[in-house]
Amino acid sequence: MSERKEFHELVPPERAHEAIASLDLGGETEQVPLQAARGRVLAERIDADIDVPGFDRATMDGYAVRARDTFGADEADPANLELVGAVHAGEEPAVVVEPGTAAEISTGAVMPDGADAVVMVERTDERDGTVAVRTSLAPGDNVMLAGTDVAAGERALGPGTELTAREIGLLSALGRATVPVRERPTVGIISTGDELVRPGGDLDSAAGQIYDVNSYTIAAAVEEAGGEADLYPHAGDDYDEMERILVRAADECDLVLSSGSTSASAVDVIYRVVEQRGELLLHGVAVKPGKPMLIGRLDGSAYVGLPGYPVSALTIFRAFVAPAIREAAGLPEPRTATVRGSMAVEERYDEGRLRLMPVGLVEDGDGGTLVYPVDKGSGATTSLVEADGIVAVDPDTAYLAAGEDVEVRLFSSEVRPPTLFGVGEDDPALSRLLDRVERPRYLGVGSREGVRRLRNGVPDVAVTTAGDPGIDAVDLGGWAREWGLVVPAGNPDDVTGLADLVDRDLRLINRGTDSGLRRSLDDAFAALADERGTGRRDLTDAVDGYDLTVKAHESPARKVAAGSADAGLGLRTTAVKLDLGFVPVGEEAVRVLANPDRADKPGVEGLRRAIETGDDVFGALAGISR
Repeated sequence: MSERKEFHELVPPERAHEAIASLDLGGETEQVPLQAARGRVLAERIDADIDVPGFDRATMDGYAVRARDTFGADEADPANLELVGAVHAGEEPAVVVEPGTAAEISTGAVMPDGADAVVMVERTDERDGTVAVRTSLAPGDNVMLAGTDVAAGERALGPGTELTAREIGLLSALGRATVPVRERPTVGIISTGDELVRPGGDLDSAAGQIYDVNSYTIAAAVEEAGGEADLYPHAGDDYDEMERILVRAADECDLVLSSGSTSASAVDVIYRVVEQRGELLLHGVAVKPGKPMLIGRLDGSAYVGLPGYPVSALTIFRAFVAPAIREAAGLPEPRTATVRGSMAVEERYDEGRLRLMPVGLVEDGDGGTLVYPVDKGSGATTSLVEADGIVAVDPDTAYLAAGEDVEVRLFSSEVRPPTLFGVGEDDPALSRLLDRVERPRYLGVGSREGVRRLRNGVPDVAVTTAGDPGIDAVDLGGWAREWGLVVPAGNPDDVTGLADLVDRDLRLINRGTDSGLRRSLDDAFAALADERGTGRRDLTDAVDGYDLTVKAHESPARKVAAGSADAGLGLRTTAVKLDLGFVPVGEEAVRVLANPDRADKPGVEGLRRAIETGDDVFGALAGISR
């Protein structure tokens, strides 16, 4: 009788997890075509290199006008403008809107030069080549500015993002033909045993033959976990045949999985192959089902031997191997397709229709799930990217109260709340620091709105340049950034400061009022007004373009680079990046403030560490310092 090999040692499950974690399952970076990127995981940050939309466009049918020409117009005293032509969607405007004129325009059409607003057709009367405008407009009314959805230079998607249909849509809008993703581990699958027959073959039950269940079951589980399965011919219990197939699989794959031939039987030879051609890390785990389990290395590849019984094999795979494959592929742990949570804020709704409300998830300080609405408008791709699922609001529901229990239908069973949910000022250093935090979500809503949301208790952190916000918060640290006017390369207009914008015929591109940069600019104009003995608004009214704003920190500079403006509010680091000129005006402090109830969350701690150790980030960006 041949000698039976006993289990080396029944180790606790923790040891098995540690052993598998020590194996190299691949996970390098590869470029894949966009059409093949669904389900893959981004290996690098994707910054937008174009504005989406790429042009200022009308959001409704009507007339493109200069808002200044409509000031004071109403039903009793309309503004009469000369009609100079029409602009249709999909065509380049052939007209220019001069003072006192208007152009007919279709929804989605490019705004013609000179126009800065659109009046809806219902508020006009057209007669004999003249348009009577019966309402007053402000610059930007009914216009979707270039970059409103996604602004060039903005952090679009971060490393570790799983690419679903939502992200594919965003990448399509950015014109990305290929995407850098984590490689999927290749997994060779071998079922062992003389009794096995592949499905479709002739089965001799009298001889004890059974169909090979494990090869296909485990292959499907590998694909679900994010790996690429490769089925090898089934191996009998002959040592030489077993060695040949195992060595071939090890040469071609990152991980070799076998099932069967792992128990202490004289005919089970697989552990001997591993010992002679590699390294056996453990044989036997104190778990039921699945005691006969092998973990080791085989000719440079990772190796795991699963039990032979299908239920045991699948159970052990899901418990021990699938997490390692997901980690190598960059995928998060799966979770159920629906979750329940509490509304973080009150959401009113009284339109009398079924509402499928996009929502995001965030964990509170006690580990509970908070649900907050995410809605940037029907035309914004990023609304979907920032949402985790849908809450169906019944037509009869007038509002959802803060704290009310709701069910969220997740976009994917793999959706998990971000480890860090931040809002506030957009900043180039912050984008790089967020790369060092696992699965963060950040909404660049501006300093003022960020502080407001932190006060309401929804986000984990807010990033602000507003000084003391007057709220209870934990300061995680910060940095300083130099701001001023970004001008064309060489500064051809010889701009020296804010006074030139007031005193000369120069066009400015500004930021929105929630932006910290805008507040700094307003304060600087207030100081200039004090010097001149006048009011701030008197000065800013004299600046062409002061009230027509764009979205992100690079947006004004990119307008300058395109020749659309003489100066733009921005940062020195942006000017250096885009090879533009820069006129310094001041420096502002960026602070990262945490919800005190969540200061101990892993994601918040991760951002704190990133700031504390981020000297390389700050040193690499012009005009940004600790």
